[in-house]
Amino acid sequence: MPVIRPVSDLRNKTPEIEEICINEKIPVFITKNGNGHLVIMSQQLFEEQQALLDLYEKLDEAEEQSRAGKSRPFHDVMADIRSRIHAKASN
Repeated sequence: MPVIRPVSDLRNKTPEIEEICINEKIPVFITKNGNGHLVIMSQQLFEEQQALLDLYEKLDEAEEQSRAGKSRPFHDVMADIRSRIHAKASN
């Protein structure tokens, strides 16, 4: 269930809003004059959502490439992934 607060709560109840965002890991919707105005969320939740959007974009791109016949053998893809993991682990 979404948490909806008036804009005055930003000024008067900031610690409470912060607690909701961080501990409950959900965004807080801020209204101004009864209309949607802002969405506040923890940095962690923001980064998780950005990573998910990035994944969706990459999956969409891969699907388009597959439809266009631009696929690679599974063995080659796995070797590339292993190489990238190994490179990151050595840094």
